[in-house]
Amino acid sequence: MLEDLRLDGRSAVVTGGGRGLGRAMAKALAKAGANVLVAARTQAQVDEAVAEIRREGGNALAHTADVTSSAQVDAMVAACVREFGAIDIMVANAGGGGVQGDWPFWEYPDDAFETVLATNLKSNFYCGRAAARYMVERGEGGVIINTSSGTALRGNRSFAYPTAKGGQISLTKSMATMLGPEGIRVNVIVPGFVAQQPARDEREAATRKQRGARIPVRRIGEWWELGPLAVYLASDASRYVTGQMFIIDGGGLAGGIGPTGFVPEHAGEAEGAG
Repeated sequence: MLEDLRLDGRSAVVTGGGRGLGRAMAKALAKAGANVLVAARTQAQVDEAVAEIRREGGNALAHTADVTSSAQVDAMVAACVREFGAIDIMVANAGGGGVQGDWPFWEYPDDAFETVLATNLKSNFYCGRAAARYMVERGEGGVIINTSSGTALRGNRSFAYPTAKGGQISLTKSMATMLGPEGIRVNVIVPGFVAQQPARDEREAATRKQRGARIPVRRIGEWWELGPLAVYLASDASRYVTGQMFIIDGGGLAGGIGPTGFVPEHAGEAEGAG
């Protein structure tokens, strides 16, 4: 069974791989034997990630790309094929909250909404399409892994981000349906509260502990805990798994308390009633 988790000889692209969850998944894939093209917009971050992977005995290359650009995504995948000979695994992890603001829904700007969609949803389409094009041409199948968010399954005042993340889940199911006959599996990882890096000081550690109290396992997740899940989904151990949503949140969606971004107007009366 453990042999099925090995990725020796396979080549992967990890977007948003310069830091946080992306770097953790890139490191895990490399540790399992994959050649990894680590991609992000910031050169220094991808260089650091690649250096870390190489120090631990893995094979990785750095690549800068803005995943909101279809042309840059195509060039990124072409670079993986050129350097490693193929692309077997695409981890479309890059994303973000986009333009920050606390506008009422009826005043939310067009450009802010478009930016969030481009960063989180259109980018997944570009990555999946570019990777699938090579995978189908090669005829040996492949794996595409998208990264969504637990906010996709809850209401939230920052509605553009969960809207885009919810779209990723729907996109994943449609991609799996369309690409299954080509031997390409597509799944989506849905993290809950997960720390992007070690706490920088005691205050940050205390904040994380407070957040963890809302979750059934009584802690928030650690960035490196996404690595094993990514390896499983990329490997032959999950060869019959596609179109699925893998929630990794310590039971938060099952029985935790999720912030909505506002306090109900009559919360005090409700707490004191009955």
